[in-house]
Amino acid sequence: MAGSEKLTTTTVSTKGQVILPSAIRKRKEWGAGTRLVVEDTPEGVILKSAPAFAATRPQDVFGLLPHNGRPKTLEDMDAGVLAEARRHARD
Repeated sequence: MAGSEKLTTTTVSTKGQVILPSAIRKRKEWGAGTRLVVEDTPEGVILKSAPAFAATRPQDVFGLLPHNGRPKTLEDMDAGVLAEARRHARD
């Protein structure tokens, strides 16, 4: 917390639960069911929103979709995106 913010304390329950102050939950938009990553550091514990999707690398997913025919060039892809944008503009 920044030095200008009021510090608060909380208590760990017998079940290991900790209640986060409402102002922090609202500011972070952490509603019920929000998944958090807990990181233990020498300075203390850090809570962060868990990513919605697992991190992937191009090599993890490359070649998963079958494609027949010649590879698309950047120009082919640009033309396809432009055509789709124009189609959506007409709708």
